[in-house]
Amino acid sequence: MIRLQFAEATALLTLDRAGARNALPIAAWDAIADAAEAVAASEARVLILQSAMPGMFSAGADLAEFAALVTDPALRTRFRTAMARGIEAVAALPIPVIAVVDGGCFGAAVALTLGCDIVVAGDAAVFATTPAKLGIGYPARDVGRLRARVGMGQAARMLFTGDRIYADEAARIGLAHRRVADAGVEARAMAELIATNDADAVRMLKAVLCDPDAPGHDQAFEDAFGSPAFAQRLDAFLAGKR
Repeated sequence: MIRLQFAEATALLTLDRAGARNALPIAAWDAIADAAEAVAASEARVLILQSAMPGMFSAGADLAEFAALVTDPALRTRFRTAMARGIEAVAALPIPVIAVVDGGCFGAAVALTLGCDIVVAGDAAVFATTPAKLGIGYPARDVGRLRARVGMGQAARMLFTGDRIYADEAARIGLAHRRVADAGVEARAMAELIATNDADAVRMLKAVLCDPDAPGHDQAFEDAFGSPAFAQRLDAFLAGKR
């Protein structure tokens, strides 16, 4: 259902539930959180979130579990908190996270990509936030991320209509950050490029991007000039310029 692999400096988190269009049951959200925690404890410098199913990133939350939510309030809380745990664990990773979307990405799966730093959309990418079609809402944290990603008007359009957003438009409004023919190839190339940079510097930059007002950023910026990594990379750069 959820596979985690490591390939040199890159971690690969793969959604693999083809028989259910990669729909994510409660157990899958827990597995995503556990995998993210394993990545955080590893030496990986970048994470790629991808699908094993051609033409489908994920159908979102598993609707097969939704019938039980009608009569079981406790299960509603369990579903909400499991989904939040999975998404927040991905969003909280100190390393860059690249989502590969080259197929359908619907409902809660869109929220999962919003927890990623970079979304690469391939030719088959299509996004839709569809809770209103089912008569439910979208978690407040995820609405906030959607609004921050695409702006108030576009977020309203997506949530209120549930319309599909195809790859070109997704890139135009900021829902995706790269629009390419083959999202997987592009994501791997991007991950390799990230891995050539200093790991501590990349982590520092992500921390600032995620919370520019957090204390300690100014000191970390200054301290980096005294690091062995900076001295080595500066010497190499200057030597190449001569």
